[in-house]
Amino acid sequence: MTMNFQDTICAASTAQGIGALGVIRVSGKDSFSIVNSVFKGTDLTKAESHTVHYGFIISSDTQHQTSNTPHPTPNTPSEVIDEVMVAVFRAPKTFTAEDLVEISCHGSPYIQQQILEVLIKYGARMAEPGEFTQRAFLNGRIDLSQAEAVADLISAENKASHRIALNQMRGGISTELKELREELINFTSLIELELDFSDEDVEFADRKELDDLIQKIKSKIEKLISTFEYGNAVKNGVPVAIIGKPNAGKSTLLNALLNEERAIVSDIAGTTRDTIEETITISGITFRFIDTAGIRETTDTIEAIGVEKAKEKVAQAKVVIHLYEDDIEILKQLEELLQDKIVFNLLSKIDKEGHNRELDLETLKAEHPNYHHFGLSVKKNINLDRLKNELVESVRSGVDENTVIITNIRHREALLNALEALQNVETGMKTGLPGDLLAFHLRDTLRHIGSITGQIDVDKDILGTIFGKFCIGK
Repeated sequence: MTMNFQDTICAASTAQGIGALGVIRVSGKDSFSIVNSVFKGTDLTKAESHTVHYGFIISSDTQHQTSNTPHPTPNTPSEVIDEVMVAVFRAPKTFTAEDLVEISCHGSPYIQQQILEVLIKYGARMAEPGEFTQRAFLNGRIDLSQAEAVADLISAENKASHRIALNQMRGGISTELKELREELINFTSLIELELDFSDEDVEFADRKELDDLIQKIKSKIEKLISTFEYGNAVKNGVPVAIIGKPNAGKSTLLNALLNEERAIVSDIAGTTRDTIEETITISGITFRFIDTAGIRETTDTIEAIGVEKAKEKVAQAKVVIHLYEDDIEILKQLEELLQDKIVFNLLSKIDKEGHNRELDLETLKAEHPNYHHFGLSVKKNINLDRLKNELVESVRSGVDENTVIITNIRHREALLNALEALQNVETGMKTGLPGDLLAFHLRDTLRHIGSITGQIDVDKDILGTIFGKFCIGK
């Protein structure tokens, strides 16, 4: 449906289900009068901003009456829906930059539904998904990247994703891009000014300064793009495939990492036929561990399917843990798949008597300097903590968590497009491209950068997609 942003909207802002408390949010120009029509207590239309008032939500058509007593009592018990606290927030210092009311009631879904129905009866309508946040954006309270960060903050499942979302919601990426846009706008206007004096062959924009600016902006954009892999991994969990031959200790390792008996452990080769996935958070980063079937040649049809699934998971993983006892033939078989992975090549079961603890580790390190090579014993808890620590460090490698980190694929695509447009400007300057075409590529760059924060007109379908992912009360 097409939203009318002049309407007054309402929705439950707390999660569905039974809880101790529920919060119903009302926003729009008629918020105070509508809630006042169903609230027996203080006259909310006269209440000061950022104040909280005790009273009752009533369901009858009885004309609203106020009371100056500390504990107002409704005339008829049957009129009462619930005993509530009502918070009043006057525009523009509210989340939506509109008049806003929050009703704190008991957490019964029935009570919340009854309150919403009576609010609608008096003139409000149910909010669409994300409409409160969309109004905050449209009213200039936040920009588009901050609006998207609200959704990320709500869904944050670990410390790292929480920190990144909070930084973006506070305007981290907006601040980074604002300076770039302002400098580009300045040069674009100078080049377009030259077009008005094309007959006089003058240059208002110093080409050397423009080239220096382009290099500076390219460097910043490339740095932002480079953080996406880490940001996306943190946001969605880092996929870690555990591979090896049958009975290499893969399921035992998964159980130890999870600290529970999640996977069946047996001396019988081929016990794991399918993949098993579980998530754990280590030092604020969520890892999705995938225990795979032992990789080997087999005539068992079901086991063969498991082996193929194991290879598929390797292709999808960011990190691969390879457990071995005698040889590393599997690494050689999967060499192409592992080229862009973080690989832990771990000598398994080093507690076993007579086990070769020094299976030519130095040679392995020389052949694969980018791999992590060390021994491991889950049974004796040898190097298990080392594995956890190095997993975290390997994912964080090269990323300063105090800087702006890109987690949104829409932002990444916009930055890639901006980078391409900048490269067109750079090439155009080298080949003597006319000023009007240089200005076109500069405006193209500005358009892509501006689409991240919403500083340009953003397609309604894009806004619908972004805010449609929010819950109703947000």
